[in-house]
Amino acid sequence: MVTEGSVQFLALAYVADNVTESRRVSVFGIISGIESASFVFGNFSTRFLSTSATFQVAASMAVISLVYMRVFLPESMMNNSVCAKNTETTCLLEKAPTKKWKLFKNLPSVDDTICLLRTSSTFSKAAAVAFFISVADVGIHASLNYYLKAQFHFNKDQFADLMIIVGIAGSISQMILMPILTPLLGEDKMLSIGLFFSCTHMVLYSTAWAPWVPYAVDMISVVDTFSMPCLRSIASKQIGPNEQGKAQGCITGICSFANIVSPLAFSPLTALFLSDSAPFYFPGFSIMCSGFAAMIAFIQSIMIRAATPPKCCSFDNSISVEP
Repeated sequence: MVTEGSVQFLALAYVADNVTESRRVSVFGIISGIESASFVFGNFSTRFLSTSATFQVAASMAVISLVYMRVFLPESMMNNSVCAKNTETTCLLEKAPTKKWKLFKNLPSVDDTICLLRTSSTFSKAAAVAFFISVADVGIHASLNYYLKAQFHFNKDQFADLMIIVGIAGSISQMILMPILTPLLGEDKMLSIGLFFSCTHMVLYSTAWAPWVPYAVDMISVVDTFSMPCLRSIASKQIGPNEQGKAQGCITGICSFANIVSPLAFSPLTALFLSDSAPFYFPGFSIMCSGFAAMIAFIQSIMIRAATPPKCCSFDNSISVEP
């Protein structure tokens, strides 16, 4: 669990090192789609495995992933890189003013995170969007099972069906639709579209009036899964090639902080409105509040303008600066 969060952002940083900016959001989407597909396969396979066998298979897959990485993935660190000045993708940590002292001497990554947030307004807005959408996502996941069980008496099989629907919809969206739509609309608009439908998804869940509504609402996942790959791509374009790991780690750290804060707020709220002592009758109120958090992320995303790939930056094995 300690290293679980680092796997994703390091994978995205590795991809950012090896993929051009114009194709980055599509590749990020494909990676997210593969994750959704593996999520579906994992949930489906547990129906045929015993509890002990499930853990054994999961551990075996982790070992296979490690061996594959060591054998087939070359190191992506670039020895030399030059960014032209006066572009938003200039290496932010290099152009930031040098400090005579550091607030966290033994934690340079904390200083780097603060520097990234202060140097690029686009990156700071992306970080704010990441925080609120993570609060919303974790909030609905903390509340949804209790809400559906209390309202419609859902059991574990129905919960699994909903998870599989979301996974299939996410796979189709990220692996097929995103590579087609992103070049046409742009990742900033795709981010806003994904967040808008994410908000709609949560609001409809909170007002579900029949057992079939959650199944229909989950089909919106085809659209609302656009948000995170687009957000990651926008963030990656704001920094230099040697800072991709720090940027993705910063976004992941903010999301992890939201994962801590959100259950502390939404779990008691869910318990209150599902109990007889609720101030008013609205069992899905906590999910509606998750929708409000997604709405804040949507409003913030409207103010983001994704940077176009710079034409004046070149990265190769020799140091050269274009005039």
